[in-house]
Amino acid sequence: MEIPVTDDLPQRISRNPKYAELVGMRARLAWGLAALVLAAYFGFILLAAWAPALLARPVLPGGTLTVGLGLGVGVILWSVALTGLYVRRANTVFDPLTHALIEESR
Repeated sequence: MEIPVTDDLPQRISRNPKYAELVGMRARLAWGLAALVLAAYFGFILLAAWAPALLARPVLPGGTLTVGLGLGVGVILWSVALTGLYVRRANTVFDPLTHALIEESR
């Protein structure tokens, strides 16, 4: 048995122009960060495909750590840093706007 929804808060929120602005801001940031992460990962894979000797080169002469290992760790750290950027933006900008939008729509 389906329970009818009597509260029209979701509809009021979705009709608010600030909601569309918030959704657009979040989408632009998310797609931009996703593009940066994908560029790093695909760049690393393309480098491995076309310049494997560069990735196999030791960082220090006679050493065992390679340039590829350093770049691989760099790609992971880049992804973590961009995730942190998104979380910071969500906590400082998106969440307050969301709460204000809900309160305004009540």
